Amino acid sequence: MRAGITILPEYRWKHARPRWEAAERYGFATAWTFDHVGWGPLVDGPWFGSVPTLALAAEATSRIELGMLVASPNFRHPLPFARELTALDDVSDGRFTLGVGAGGQGGYDSTVFGGTNHARSPSARYAEFVELLDLLLTQDDVTWSGQYYRAVGARTLPGCVQRPRIPFVVAANGPKSLALAARYGQGWVTTGTRHDTLDNWWTSLAELSARFEEATADRPGLRRVLQSDAAPVYSLSSVECYRDFLGRAQELGFTDMAAPWPRESGVFAGDEGILETVATEVLPTL
Repeated sequence: MRAGITILPEYRWKHARPRWEAAERYGFATAWTFDHVGWGPLVDGPWFGSVPTLALAAEATSRIELGMLVASPNFRHPLPFARELTALDDVSDGRFTLGVGAGGQGGYDSTVFGGTNHARSPSARYAEFVELLDLLLTQDDVTWSGQYYRAVGARTLPGCVQRPRIPFVVAANGPKSLALAARYGQGWVTTGTRHDTLDNWWTSLAELSARFEEATADRPGLRRVLQSDAAPVYSLSSVECYRDFLGRAQELGFTDMAAPWPRESGVFAGDEGILETVATEVLPTL
């Protein structure tokens, strides 16, 4: 089981850098950030871009895997995004993983554009986004004419440090997105489905995990990442709670879990001191 931490891009870098450095020092296997123009309950507060944040995090660390949860076609175009991803893979010396998802409908990332990025079929746009991104990261001189995107003679040298490209962990719950994860993903990421009780949330994860296993029967051993921020209980509310989350996730076949860094108030409110205890008592046992 690989333990990860998610550091929201809401801090000025002089305050964010110590968190990224601490994530590596504590012994977390992975450190992620959100990829949004603005996010849900924090849309009225400070927010910074994920790409420069991760580039700076790559310079501030040397071992920890870095990642994005999750990029979406709501405001990304595969062509310029592929250039940014190649740069992140380079500056991190091959420590970067891309989480990719369809993007929520009706959230800030969508409405802030005034509805101009609305897709008639979000699942079809998502599939095209992932397929074209895969091409751009594995081939040079790409020409593409699709329903949502076009590219003409797109040059993509030098390519990724990781070959044939950076790994994708593909967000998926429904049959179409699970098929997409099975085809293009080196792993799968999910938050589960929204529930008021923790038991019901874990039940939803068991059902999704079984669906993923069935969808990827011909590709056994793929990575499975649980993003715990959607749980009705904050996974780092206590050391005991965190241990329980890790154990239950592992029982369901997850290989990774990403928990949000404790915030002072509001969503994910918690005690940063818990991380030090987790680092000394939990992470060494994984």
